[in-house]
Amino acid sequence: MESSRSPRTGRRHSLLRTAAVTLSLATAAALAGCASADTTTPSSSGQSAFKPVAQKEGSQITVWADSTRLPSVQAYQKSHPDVKMKIVTYDGGADGSTYLQSKVQLFDRTGSGWPDVVFGTPTDVTWASEATKPGARPFAAPLDEKLVPRSTLDGFAKGSLTPCQFNGHTYCMRNDIAQVLLWYNKSLMDKWGYKVPTTWQEYEALGKQVAKDHPGYLVGSVGDTNSHESYFWSGQCPAFSLVKPDTLRTDLRDPKCTRMATLLDNLISAKAIATQGFFSQGFAKNSGSKVLMAYGPSWYGQYLFKAGFKTPAKQIAAAPPLTWQGESTTATGNVGGGVWMVSSHSANLKASTDLVTWLTTSDENQATAPTYPAYTQAAKAWLANPANRNYFANDVSEPFEQAANEVWTGWSNTRFSDSTAWSSVVLPALTSGKSLTETLPAWQQEIAGEARTQGYKVVDQ
Repeated sequence: MESSRSPRTGRRHSLLRTAAVTLSLATAAALAGCASADTTTPSSSGQSAFKPVAQKEGSQITVWADSTRLPSVQAYQKSHPDVKMKIVTYDGGADGSTYLQSKVQLFDRTGSGWPDVVFGTPTDVTWASEATKPGARPFAAPLDEKLVPRSTLDGFAKGSLTPCQFNGHTYCMRNDIAQVLLWYNKSLMDKWGYKVPTTWQEYEALGKQVAKDHPGYLVGSVGDTNSHESYFWSGQCPAFSLVKPDTLRTDLRDPKCTRMATLLDNLISAKAIATQGFFSQGFAKNSGSKVLMAYGPSWYGQYLFKAGFKTPAKQIAAAPPLTWQGESTTATGNVGGGVWMVSSHSANLKASTDLVTWLTTSDENQATAPTYPAYTQAAKAWLANPANRNYFANDVSEPFEQAANEVWTGWSNTRFSDSTAWSSVVLPALTSGKSLTETLPAWQQEIAGEARTQGYKVVDQ
């Protein structure tokens, strides 16, 4: 997951903090990481003041990686023995950690110590693309400034580099994505004669039917710290939409927010959607076998159903993201995906960018990666790996590839985690019996407050 807003990275959620599943908390954090999108796109006229520091060909590079990505860095070192590397393991920004930012601020004050390459979250890019103090270099180097070929950057899934892009330049390369799609138990669906829904309206109708025909069975959950990314992000709700680099639009009164809240409230009332999280204490043991459908990220198959719920092989299948009946635009959310950044202070940019390119784009590395690669050709190699497909009841390639190019870029990457307000305001309200619809104003108020604290202007229209 990109740490826990990944088996992910991204602003890290504490999604699996209390998980009673076999998936370790460290791996879950790596998977669910947070990867939000940013509305800023690179412009052909974007000017960069980037000037490399004096380069020392063949000099040692220091690489900071989380434990999940450590084996990949070690594999590169083994296959490239001429590259001098020092590898440091750190949390990779998991669970909203500000460790990397604090360290960079320290290095900016002392004038030394910066790592050459780091694995982090999209939230890290929001500060790493800007100077931490007047006169300092932004930590992240603009990779589109003659460091990484445009043809390579163009090879990533549509929109997947959006969280890397600020002020017309690209400051990171995406390691993995966690595109949201529909998971379902094919064995039970076939046995009960249910048709896999393709629209949100069909999803709601089927959920109500399941509640009536098979009480106790579920079609989803809204109780995890990233559930809003699966539902509200997929529904194109403007909860976190940067209309300008310093201006955030959060408008939960928007019809695209209220209709999703109403749909979920209806299914919660019918007891077809749980307010207890999939990864909460006791869920796997008590209810894991009764999850008929789950709307969630691409890592759900291996890390929720297989590792967590222990669902036998050849039962779970994947379907493309849902659409709203009568609307032609398909959009989905993202629950994870980490990034690699190259330091603007690196004295060996060639070795640093070669490493990051290999980590993110090579079939050699990505075919055996724990989660879905953001680079399109590497993703095909990943899907061809039997370890990533043999567990499922259908060929997941088509729904995975479709969803990877349909992640809505209107849910922006900001300097604060999108999980905090959901966890502190919405989840407690649901636990107390309140509806999502009546909680929307409080959720919006909390988001706006966090945004202002981080220096954003806030608008609601």
